[in-house]
Amino acid sequence: MHTFTTQSFSYEPPASAYKAHQILVKPNLGYPVAAPVTVSMGILGKVLQALRQASPNATISIVEGVCSPVSLHDIASKHGLYALLDAGMELLDADNLPLIEYPNLSPTPARFKTMWAPALLQTVDCRITVGTFKRTILKDKPLISASLKNLYGLFPRSKYHARSLNSRGQLHQPSVPKILQDVYFCIGHLFDGAVVDADLRLISPDWKPDRGQTIEFGKIFSGTDPISVDRAACIATGEAIPDYLDAIDKIRAIL
Repeated sequence: MHTFTTQSFSYEPPASAYKAHQILVKPNLGYPVAAPVTVSMGILGKVLQALRQASPNATISIVEGVCSPVSLHDIASKHGLYALLDAGMELLDADNLPLIEYPNLSPTPARFKTMWAPALLQTVDCRITVGTFKRTILKDKPLISASLKNLYGLFPRSKYHARSLNSRGQLHQPSVPKILQDVYFCIGHLFDGAVVDADLRLISPDWKPDRGQTIEFGKIFSGTDPISVDRAACIATGEAIPDYLDAIDKIRAIL
């Protein structure tokens, strides 16, 4: 686990990134709003550069499923993502990729015994989640979103939408903290690395993760385990450790 100031951030890829044929990067780019609603291009750019240095010939697939009526292409254009990509990097919309069911490794699933997500997760050599640090209010309780919650964008809206076709409402029932346990034990455990961009923090007064107060914090967290990285970010920012992180660690200890 590493903690950096924003200015000193230097990404160290996991071992699986070296000599990889294909690397999957899941950035938080679900909204047409800049950091801290989405990951900053400066931080994402450093991650992509480090991965390219680790594997000069790898295909690096940047995969996201948006949470808005605005298309992924338009969001990427607005943020300036295309300027970061070299000839071996591609942007893929998670909603358009072939899917498979991933089994839930937890002995006590919160809701889903399996979850549908891109088959690509199973075939790449390395997977990195690059999230932002946000606090929203859901059902009168604070919800911390970081590298694990960022994985919501990999689940197809065609299967997990509720009333709004633009979101994944089914992943909010019975609660996001409970579903995050299923997310981890279906696909989160596959991830080789995690980055949390907390240069700017978002504090929302309600459930909306695309608006709120921006607080300068100036720290970046990275490591090989999303749960440990999210925990370190919470401790550093003074936020209470989310129940879902403790629940996941208890289950991991018995698997």
